[in-house]
Amino acid sequence: MRVSIRLDLPSGGRVGPGKIALLEAIAEAGSIAGAARALGMSYPRAWGLVEALDAALGTAAVTRAPGGQRGGGATLTAAGHALIARYRTVEAAAQREAQREEGAPGEG
Repeated sequence: MRVSIRLDLPSGGRVGPGKIALLEAIAEAGSIAGAARALGMSYPRAWGLVEALDAALGTAAVTRAPGGQRGGGATLTAAGHALIARYRTVEAAAQREAQREEGAPGEG
């Protein structure tokens, strides 16, 4: 069994596996465009998700450097890293509980 988690933030924003995957891909690729390519997502879609995350968090999850001759780039802020860590912690706890319940006596 695989668990999928969505966090509902106090702001009303929601964070699920897609936004977390995008943040992780940005951290790996060093750019929003590179992350979008890695995930098979359009750049405008990725940019919009980053903006939605920033609004939901009330602070930037990603810092962006403008493009140009040397190219742009993007890195996660402390808030972006903290969001990933929190999400993965909740996800792992839910997964452990699901596995525990799956193996409980009387199941199956």
